[in-house]
Amino acid sequence: MSRRVVVTGMGAITPIGLSVAEFWESVKAGRIGFDRITRFDTTDFKCKLAAEVKGFDGKNYMDFKAAKRMELFSQYAVAAAKEALEDAKLDMEKEDPYRVGVAVGSGTGSLQAMERSHARLLERGPSRIEPLFVPLTISNMAAGNVSIRFGLKGKSINVVTACATGTNSIGEAFRTVQYGDADVMVAGGTEGSVCPIGIGGFSALTALSNCEDPTRCSIPFDKERSGFVMGEGAAVVILEELEHAKARGAKIYAELAGYGCSSDAYHITSPAEDGAGAARAMENAIADAGINKEDITYINAHGTATHHNDLFETRAIKLLFGEHAKDIRINSTKSMVGHLLGAAGAVEFVTCVKELQEGYIHRTVGYQVPDEECDLDYCKEPYTEDFEYALSNSLGFGGHNASLLVKKYHG
Repeated sequence: MSRRVVVTGMGAITPIGLSVAEFWESVKAGRIGFDRITRFDTTDFKCKLAAEVKGFDGKNYMDFKAAKRMELFSQYAVAAAKEALEDAKLDMEKEDPYRVGVAVGSGTGSLQAMERSHARLLERGPSRIEPLFVPLTISNMAAGNVSIRFGLKGKSINVVTACATGTNSIGEAFRTVQYGDADVMVAGGTEGSVCPIGIGGFSALTALSNCEDPTRCSIPFDKERSGFVMGEGAAVVILEELEHAKARGAKIYAELAGYGCSSDAYHITSPAEDGAGAARAMENAIADAGINKEDITYINAHGTATHHNDLFETRAIKLLFGEHAKDIRINSTKSMVGHLLGAAGAVEFVTCVKELQEGYIHRTVGYQVPDEECDLDYCKEPYTEDFEYALSNSLGFGGHNASLLVKKYHG
C-alpha cells in the first residue's frame, strides 16, 4: 500500500544564503550569487565567473577532525542535513535508527581531491598520494558522512544522474518512504566543483557562459543566453511518512505527491530536440500524483541558460500541456544561484516548497530579451498568488529526466 509522504524539515547551503531562511530572503529580493572566481587564478580560463558559496566554514557544523576528513561537497551536505534535522526536530534517541535513511547525491564527488592527488602522483610518485584520497573523492561519501554524523542506519544511497542527481535522490527517497522501507529519509544533493578541472572541463564542452557581467551571465530563456554558470552548495530535506510525522507532532511544510522519470536515449549532453523525454517525466509525475495536467499552474524549470536546454524544455512543456502551457508560470532558480549540478534539483525543490507555502513565485532574474522560440511565461516579474501544485524539473547529461510534484498540505 502506498503511503503519503510529507516534508518536515529543510536545510540549504547556497551562493545566496547559508540557511533556508537566508536563501529564501535572497530569492524574494532577486539577489544573484555571481562574481569573479576566487578559488583559483582564472587568467588562462575563458570563464571568469561562478556562484561560489561565501562565508562557509565546515567547523561551524562539525568538529575540526571530522571536517578535515571531508571534502567540500561532503561538508556542504552535512551542514545542510544538520539544519534540516534540527528544523524537523527529529530526535534520533526516540527513533529506530534503522528506519531513518539517507539519499544524498553528488554529481562529481571531489574534483579538488583528484587534482591534488594527480599532481602529487606526477610530481612525487605514487607513494605520495594522500592516504584518504579515495574516501575523500568518491561521490557516495556525502551520504556516508551524513549517515555517520547523525547515526542514521537505514537505507543509505547515492544517486548519480549528473544534473538530475538532487531530484532523483529526493524521488528515490520518496519511493523508499512511500513503500515502507523507511519512515524517514534525509534526502537531497550536494556539489562543490568550482575548481580548475571543473570550470575547465565544462568550458571545453562549451556549456559555460563566458560573459563577465554578473547581471547577464546566467539568464535562462533570454534570447541573449550564452550558457550556464557553475554554482555550488547543497540542499537537504526531511521526507517523512505522514502518520509518523503527525504522531510526533512535526510541522509539515508540504506533501510530495508525485515522481516521474524517463531517459532521452538520444545524446550524451543534448536533450531530445522535441522534448519528448522531459515531457514524459513530467507526465509520469502528474500521473503518480493522480491529478490532471490542467491542475499544474507552476513549473520550476531546469532552465540552465544554455541554448539547447531552454529551447527543448520549452518544447517539452508545450508537447505535454498543449494550449494550457501558455497559462503556466515558469521560472528558473538558476538565474540567481547558477547551476549547482548534483545539488540543483534539491535547491529547486526547497524553492518550490517555500513558494507553495507563501503563495509567491519568484521571477527569473535577468530575463529581459524574449526569444521567439521560447514564448511562454518565464516570470519576468514575481507573482503573488495562491497555487496548489509545483512541478520541479531536472535534466541531466546522459539523457536523465526527472520531475517532482509538490503539493500544499491540507491534512
